[in-house]
Amino acid sequence: MEPLAPHEKVYVDSSFAEDENHGQLGCEECHGGNPDDSNWKTAHNGVVRDPSYPDPSESCGACHDDIAEHYKKSLHVSLSPFKKMIDTRANPAGAIYEKLNTARKFHCNACHSSCGQCHISRPNAAGGGFLDGHLFQKRPPVHTVCTACHGSRIEKEYFGKNKGIPPDIHRQKYFKCSKCHKAEEMHGNGKDYANRYEVENGPKCVDCHKTIYEPKAKNAKEHWIHKDQVSCQVCHSLPYKNCSGCHVGKDKNGLKFYKTEGSFMHFKIGLNPLRSKKRPERFVTLRRVPVAQGTFDFYVKNGLTHFDKLPTWKLATPHNIRRQTPQNKDCNACHGNPELFLLEKDIKAHYANANKTVIVPPELIPKKRAP
Repeated sequence: MEPLAPHEKVYVDSSFAEDENHGQLGCEECHGGNPDDSNWKTAHNGVVRDPSYPDPSESCGACHDDIAEHYKKSLHVSLSPFKKMIDTRANPAGAIYEKLNTARKFHCNACHSSCGQCHISRPNAAGGGFLDGHLFQKRPPVHTVCTACHGSRIEKEYFGKNKGIPPDIHRQKYFKCSKCHKAEEMHGNGKDYANRYEVENGPKCVDCHKTIYEPKAKNAKEHWIHKDQVSCQVCHSLPYKNCSGCHVGKDKNGLKFYKTEGSFMHFKIGLNPLRSKKRPERFVTLRRVPVAQGTFDFYVKNGLTHFDKLPTWKLATPHNIRRQTPQNKDCNACHGNPELFLLEKDIKAHYANANKTVIVPPELIPKKRAP
């Protein structure tokens, strides 16, 4: 994404005054300050750059109270799954945990969003700056908001930027993110979810593909055979990016950084770590997440003493869907093909115990089908 010039970040377009919903508001009504003070320095006392973070109830909530009511528990704002996962692995000892939690806030909470950082400005994590001269955008632009944060994985998958991997078929149909991810999902509903897959109004493939199980539907038999056994992505995804061994810290100037041991393209089917009534499939696509036992060693040693409580391969729904894929070209492209499955040999010894619930035992790999 091309960075903005300094003047582009702060320039307020005069047409903002003509905005029928927000143009009649004075700057101070949202940002604070004193417009009656002739001294520009003191007039700016108390000015808030982003009045929608961390609490938008007095700014956005003045009109959008139904949204602001649930704002703090929206996953884009709270990033609570990061905290829950790190807490599950964390050493609970007081002093150690406090150092670990400080590091988490410094590094893992940087990509939070807010009302303003979706509808007015680029996210701070992507450099900030107005999207369009302070004009409000009802639907956040994909390239300057959505993929500004979700770029290394989702953007490259969806737009076909990974070498040799075509774009998502929905991209070819010119679907924007908001086609599937509606405002109701983004804004939250007041519930504090453990992960995004628990969100009740999150998108499902069958929201659009309603007829795939009907007798006259194309491939209805294949869909029925695999219903509740494999996720849609198992048959319709392509290789996707995985990362390993993330370590965070500060340089000599106090600037935060992170580095990983590496990234790689993979396609792995494993056992569903979040199997439930909502997601009953036994087999799902898994993505390697870069957490390591020493991720926070720069700040505190032995910070993740309960590392093995969660797998380092988690449920994934890659955004690179195709109707035809190497694994669904015929039955035996998947059946009897152990290389597609996450096996014990794929896991380094020091990660084996953490991943025992998602590794596929040889006896569970579907047998090759008779011709």
